[in-house]
Amino acid sequence: MVEVEERPVPQGGVEPENLSPTQPFVVDFPNVIRPDIEERHMWGMTPLDQLYCRIQYHQSNYDGIYTPPSADRPWIQYPGYNGGSDWGGIAVDPERRIMISNYNDTPNRNQLIPRADADAMGVLPLDQQGSDYSGVAGVNPQAETPYAIQVNAGWRVPLTGLLCKEPPYGGIMAVDLDTREVLWDRPFGSAEKNGPFGLHSMLPLDIGTPNNAGAVVTASGLIFIAATTDDLIRAIDVETGETLWQAELPAGGQAGPAMYEANGQQYLVINAGGHNFMETPIGDYFIAYALP
Repeated sequence: MVEVEERPVPQGGVEPENLSPTQPFVVDFPNVIRPDIEERHMWGMTPLDQLYCRIQYHQSNYDGIYTPPSADRPWIQYPGYNGGSDWGGIAVDPERRIMISNYNDTPNRNQLIPRADADAMGVLPLDQQGSDYSGVAGVNPQAETPYAIQVNAGWRVPLTGLLCKEPPYGGIMAVDLDTREVLWDRPFGSAEKNGPFGLHSMLPLDIGTPNNAGAVVTASGLIFIAATTDDLIRAIDVETGETLWQAELPAGGQAGPAMYEANGQQYLVINAGGHNFMETPIGDYFIAYALP
């Protein structure tokens, strides 16, 4: 069991009457929620990028986690919807009593658009227009609600496409389930397939990239996981966090790997299908590796 306490959270926004004054927070177990983002965390390839992001920071509503959505000006959502633990969930080593969690550390910068303004912009649900409708860039209709929404996912600089927040943008950590201590926590994902203007930097630096998908842990103490935007699948030591092996996939590895045995041989298999939102190469591969 973990201890949970109710803490006051920001109020206001477009529907203040619908907000709870408090939200539950876990107080005695590690989590991936990071401290509030500050102006000093703004980052860019050039000083102009950093200046642009700092100006946007001050032009936004932001009062920490649970900052309510706003229409008068953009608000910073941190973590963004690609922040914290994603659909891949966690993996557990039941023998060593270690939990593995990979996570994202990215903000969004969003703004609600009143329905009348959205209609005037032509932002309508797909079932209300012809099949040739391509939409308004960055704006989603949110049908049957009072607002459309403009989303800057990852909060990017327009020209270079880099994120406003300094890296890392993703990590992986191990937690001792008995002592509830973090055994290790490090950036997850390299800069090799990431860079300005959509170019691949090919730099083998562990900057920590956005990552979607889970892991599998073996009895021998290996974590097998892909998930990152560098198209690599890795074997990581569950006790130290050290990468012991890696291989490049032919498409994005945004899928959970699995282990199986056939005729006395152990195999690792993963679907390399890619992911549009993560901007990894699309494919239809199933890759299997035979273990010695």
